[in-house]
This record gives sequence, C-alpha cells and structure tokens, in this order.
Amino acid sequence: MTQAARINLFTLAPNNLKAMIALSTSTKNSSLGPRLVELVQLRVSQVNGCGVCVDMHWRDLVKQGLDPRHLNALSAWREAPFFSARERAALAWADAVNALPGRDDTDSAWPALREHFSDTEIAELGYAIAAIRGWNALNFSLRNPMPEHPAPGM
Repeated sequence: MTQAARINLFTLAPNNLKAMIALSTSTKNSSLGPRLVELVQLRVSQVNGCGVCVDMHWRDLVKQGLDPRHLNALSAWREAPFFSARERAALAWADAVNALPGRDDTDSAWPALREHFSDTEIAELGYAIAAIRGWNALNFSLRNPMPEHPAPGM
C-alpha cells in the first residue's frame, strides 16, 4: 500500500520539530549507548506499527554492525538467544512502558531493570521510550510513508 502524508510534518511547527530532534539526539548520546537506544526504539516502533521508524532504526543498527538475523528476531526477543540480560531488561521495560495506560506490566519488569541499570540510566531509558512513542504517534497518525529508497546518508 502506498500512502501520502496527511501534512508535511517536517516543514510545520519548526520549534517543536527541533525540540523532538534534540530529545532524540540526546537519548542516543546518553550513557545507555546508541546500540541499546536503537534496539529499544526499534522494538517500540515494531509494537506500534510505525514503518518509518522501524525502517530507520533497523538501518541504524545494521550500520552499527548488528547481525540482521538478530534484528529480525527482535520481535521475538523473549525467545531469541541473541540479547544480553541487560538488553532483555531494557526491552521488557520498553514493552511494559509502551503498553501504558492500557496495561501495566511495569511491576514485573522493574526488578530486572533495577538489577541492570542505575537510576540515571532508567531515566534516560524513559526518555528514549517517550521520544520514540512520540515519533511513532506523529508518523503513524499523519501517515508519513516509509521511503522506498532512503535518503543518501541515511
């Protein structure tokens, strides 16, 4: 299915766009490291069905050298052997937070999160999840299409 964007999000409300980009950039520059942030953001985007974001984060992880087989298994991360205990704790937290408010699984995800992350890292992870949820909502609701061919350098 091809679709056209409802509005051109990237030319409107420039101050808001800059703030969203700054938030996204800050999450990738956090102490979590770009790999973990990208994994979490890819996972949340998969769950939320945002094709633009799935494509972008998958490509970013491939550029980082992650095995495409491991990335393809992310949607089944609980069964896949490719993820560390730290990554699993972050993915479980991302799934739980992303399910709010319809379902609250944060109590079950919290112990592993506390085991593997400092308070600062938990806060940074929260911002990474919030940022991607925002992008997913914008891209999905405004029907921003996944480009057939990524822009050069992307």
